[in-house]
Amino acid sequence: MNLVSLSALSPVDVRAIWRLVASPAVHLQGTVAWSFEGNGIRTRTTFLKAFHELNLCVIELPNLLKTGERVCDLAGYLDPFYDIYVIRESNHERLTEFAASSRRPVVNAMSNAGHPCEVLTDAYFIETTIGSIRKVRICLWGPPTNVFRSWHELAGVMDFSLVHVCHESFHETVPNVSFSSSAHETVDVVITDGWPRGTEQLSSPLSIEDLARMGQPVLLPTPPFAVGGELSVDPRCYSRFAGYEQKKLLLPVQRAVLRHLLAT
Repeated sequence: MNLVSLSALSPVDVRAIWRLVASPAVHLQGTVAWSFEGNGIRTRTTFLKAFHELNLCVIELPNLLKTGERVCDLAGYLDPFYDIYVIRESNHERLTEFAASSRRPVVNAMSNAGHPCEVLTDAYFIETTIGSIRKVRICLWGPPTNVFRSWHELAGVMDFSLVHVCHESFHETVPNVSFSSSAHETVDVVITDGWPRGTEQLSSPLSIEDLARMGQPVLLPTPPFAVGGELSVDPRCYSRFAGYEQKKLLLPVQRAVLRHLLAT
């Protein structure tokens, strides 16, 4: 199986990955094809550390999907040498096509349409520190992004509700998601993400007043966050900032994803 989009998972898959998070790292056998576009300093750090802790051999293939070669040919030639692919590639369509062509598991380490491992990590944090994901009131703040689209997908898979606060021009019909133009209800967690280029004029930064109106929820900004961009409040000055410790969970969740996919 692949982890390209969260919508491809079942609730059983999600729970199985989460159960592996707390278990000790084990030594696996296999070779990872690693292609990573851009900086992604946190995701790069934690995936490389996960490979090391699982004793996986890693071969870097820079810009794997940037070539003009057909994805079916790439997969056909490379599959015999690898047990799993971990790819950060902005072109989600091409990543999806490659995953469909390959006989090996493919992990989306971020694309322009999704960030599944990041969202699985944040959802695991909510599930284990705040309450059941199906009962916790979660608000997404800002225009749609790859992170928020993965949240939409996870809400559909796990059957929980989200409130998404953004300009009305971004509202759409998505199962399990209620769109709103302003903060007007109490929530337990609010999640922000950096604004896509071109949406600045239609976006309002999250303020301390907004947080107060929502009942002082836990603040979970997706890094890298910008004070003066999607946030007008410095998270470090807000008592319910989830904090830097929360993102340490990226490592055990990514490690669990690799274990789950290599075992299925």
